[in-house]
Amino acid sequence: MYVTSRDERRHRSETAILAAARELFAEVGFERATIRAVAAQANVDPALVMQHFGNKEALFAAATQWPGEHQRILDATPDSLAAAALDDLLAHFEEADDRGGAVALMRSCLTHPTAMQVMRDQVMCERQAAVAGKLTGEDAELRAGLFAACMVGLGMARYLIRLEPVASASQEDLHRLMEPVLKALTE
Repeated sequence: MYVTSRDERRHRSETAILAAARELFAEVGFERATIRAVAAQANVDPALVMQHFGNKEALFAAATQWPGEHQRILDATPDSLAAAALDDLLAHFEEADDRGGAVALMRSCLTHPTAMQVMRDQVMCERQAAVAGKLTGEDAELRAGLFAACMVGLGMARYLIRLEPVASASQEDLHRLMEPVLKALTE
C-alpha cells in the first residue's frame, strides 16, 4: 500500500488552495473573496489556508503570480519585443491554468492596494525594466512605460471589459495590428 508523504500532501493542498483562490479572486475580486470561501472551494480547513499563506494578501500574491513560462519578453531582442509581449499576454490569459490568476490580478489591481502593488511591482516592473533596457535613444523609460500601458490596456479591453471587436479578435489579428503600434515605441 502506497502512503502519501507529508510533502506530497502539502503540495496537493497548496495546489488545491491556489486553484480555488484563482477562481474566486477572478470571479468576485479581492475584496469579496474570503479565506473561508477559498478553503471551502479547495475542500480544506481555513486554518490550512492560513498555514500555507499566512494571510489573504499573501494568498492573492501567490495566486496571481505570473509564471516563468510567460516571460518571453525578458529574453527578447529589441526587434522581437512587441511579438514577445503579445505572446506572453495572450498565453497568460488564454491558457486554462493561468487565466484565473491573470483575471483576478487585472480585476483587482484598480480597487485594492495589494493587487495594485503586485501588478506594478511584481508583474509590470520587471517587464518594463527589460523593455527599457533594450531601448536606445531618448525617453527609453517613458517609451517602456507606454509600451507597458498598451499591454495593460489590451488585457483590460480583451479580458475584463470584453470590448468588441477586441475581445473576439483572433490572436493573429491582434499581432498584425498591435505589433506595429508597440514597435513604434521601441524604435
